[in-house]
Amino acid sequence: GIYYKPGSLKADNCRIGKQAMERFCLEHGVPHDICGKVIVATREQERPQLDKILSNGQENGLTGIRKISPAEAREKEPHINVVEALWVPQTGIIDYVAVAQTYVKLIRAQGSEVHTGCQATSIIRKDNEVTVETTKGSYTAKILINCAGLYSDRVAAMTGQDISNIRILPFRGEYYQLKPEKQYLVNNLIYPVPNPDFPFLGVHYTRMIHGGIEAGPNAVLAFRREGYSRWDFHAGEFFETIGFKGFRKMAQQQWRYGLDELYRSYSKAAFVRALQHLIPSVTADDLERGGAGVRAMACDAQGKLSDEFLIFEDKNVINVCNAPSPAATASLAIGKTIAQKALERI
Repeated sequence: GIYYKPGSLKADNCRIGKQAMERFCLEHGVPHDICGKVIVATREQERPQLDKILSNGQENGLTGIRKISPAEAREKEPHINVVEALWVPQTGIIDYVAVAQTYVKLIRAQGSEVHTGCQATSIIRKDNEVTVETTKGSYTAKILINCAGLYSDRVAAMTGQDISNIRILPFRGEYYQLKPEKQYLVNNLIYPVPNPDFPFLGVHYTRMIHGGIEAGPNAVLAFRREGYSRWDFHAGEFFETIGFKGFRKMAQQQWRYGLDELYRSYSKAAFVRALQHLIPSVTADDLERGGAGVRAMACDAQGKLSDEFLIFEDKNVINVCNAPSPAATASLAIGKTIAQKALERI
């Protein structure tokens, strides 16, 4: 909860959800490690933002979070460039695939079904039921909960929800991996001080729970909703994105950052330069391309990326149209909130 405004839905869900996730992992044997992380200021002008993050963390109830000197920071991460740092002992890493697989196992154990590769094509609402037509048949229920991520706005529109002033924008996050012989450069987690004018955390280094070090991600506009590759393109989805007035307003405000992220997507040298702010000794030869993910970011008509959870409720429909980070950390807490909303309607 160090990045989130104290008292906000995100901060509260992050704190409660993290505690619930740790209990869940212990109960179900999900691999995880509370290893802590350093947030590194590499320039003098980043100190005020570091102070703000520290204050947020303290107001959100984190204990043990503190400023550390360059010498102490290098005891934890010997290869970093640092003028001052923040130590956050609560941060951890996890096998999130195992979390998702455990969720599915528990859902099925309670008599429910999970269908994948199943596209919703239309939604029919009646007084006391909702029917979802899909490519694998139709499903009828008393309540529909839409958590469709990259397509949540489209599914919400199928339910009759007015989402004309919101559009889901896909931002790809690409990673490199440190080659095995260079993994000694990172012990655990190394993060930069985030740019307050840019709604993403910036490239960082992450030790993975089953070994290996990831470096990234960037934040580049994807040219289709499921644009996991630099070369993925869907004309209809791309023009839908750039045709949205909110995207055009955001582009006017953030075009310089956007071009930098796009350049880093296609230029390994540019990506490496961003990583060298944290570890100067990293070179292009030390890195190989890793995987990528796509963030589903809700943008409003004024060009602002929503920083909060967006949940729209109707008689027998609950549309979750924005669940940004820390949605994975907070998934149990968010799930409980949504489940309570559904129970109130039954």
